[in-house]
Amino acid sequence: MTSDNHTVDAATAVATRLPLLEDLPDVLGRRVLVRVDFNVPLADDPESSGGRKVADDFRIRAALPTLRWLLEHGAEVTACSHLGRPNGKPDSRFDMGPVRARLGELVPGVTLLDNLRFSPGETANERAFVDELVAGQDAYVNEAFGASHRAHASIVGPPARLPSAAGLQLAREVEVLGHLIDSPARPFVAVVGGAKVADKLGVLDVLAKKVDVLCVGGAMAFTFLAAATHRVGDSLVDPEHVESCAKLLASGVEIVLPVDIVALQSGEPFRVGPGRSAGARGGAADGSLEPRIFGQEIPDGWQGLDIGPKTADAFGDVLAGAATIFWNGPLGVAEDERFAFGTRQVAEVIASSPGFSVVGGGDSVSVLEHLGLAGRVDFLSTGGGASLELLEKGDLPGLAALRAASNASRS
Repeated sequence: MTSDNHTVDAATAVATRLPLLEDLPDVLGRRVLVRVDFNVPLADDPESSGGRKVADDFRIRAALPTLRWLLEHGAEVTACSHLGRPNGKPDSRFDMGPVRARLGELVPGVTLLDNLRFSPGETANERAFVDELVAGQDAYVNEAFGASHRAHASIVGPPARLPSAAGLQLAREVEVLGHLIDSPARPFVAVVGGAKVADKLGVLDVLAKKVDVLCVGGAMAFTFLAAATHRVGDSLVDPEHVESCAKLLASGVEIVLPVDIVALQSGEPFRVGPGRSAGARGGAADGSLEPRIFGQEIPDGWQGLDIGPKTADAFGDVLAGAATIFWNGPLGVAEDERFAFGTRQVAEVIASSPGFSVVGGGDSVSVLEHLGLAGRVDFLSTGGGASLELLEKGDLPGLAALRAASNASRS
């Protein structure tokens, strides 16, 4: 049996051995702690004085079936989540108030605790913090797939103390992603974007062995282009991983790289969304500089920020014939409309494909939501890093903790 088969077997075992909601003791009149992933974007609320509101409630809505199941079965439900990175102390910028308000509108009757990361015990997985979380609780449900690749207190601690189960969305995440590794319909095409090659090299290596075609876009594509000895100008490159990208390109796997690039002359920071800046390179702050399209050779003084139309067409041609599609990560700085074309066109092709499509990662899902295409994709994953790590390693700390719970099957 090859190592690849071991990976497949592990993924299948993870999916089949997780304790489910039906495996919990009767929850009627019982207190159930639910770890959710409500790490959602917030925006200023013009209708309130200095208040904020949830800008995208996709992750909240994904947890609703589990929360409603528990309420309908008579449980007293307490939810808990992190929000942002408050560095282990209370921070008003990451207060759960706006999230609590939106949750109350969608499913009344659920108590939402303060931000878990207001305590340093959460990320440090401190026993005392786990004790606080489980005090007075009768059962635990993990409905935070997007956080289950972290061995944090609220993820791995409660299953060692309480009867535990996977939430409905989490169980479906594991089933769908396990299927991508196990038995995808072919041709299987993966589109991977985003900024950091280092975060995705492991999963790219795994996907390269599983897919028929791998399309690489986003800022990470420039490290691959540099590995192929192309000039990338001032585009973002991870010099420590150029050699690894070169090895992947030489492996014989069909990898489609950008053939044209939308770039902006280097200059002052430019805005890419409310309160966000793209950094020290990339054009004037007022967006006055016009982008230009180059081929695979980008001159010095220019930074690539989107795939060009020929690349979008090339990706689209590959995707049009796919029976299975996995997409993770935007293909350009999609928050800036000047560099959203490539991501938008590929999203439209995926939404129109008759193949089975899986989209993972908050940024990719947000694009689909913004374009009104989310309902035309077969499965939207709530986890970016978690979905990639599950594909790469076949397991996550949060899933392993559930399988070790007292009520989990040992068969």
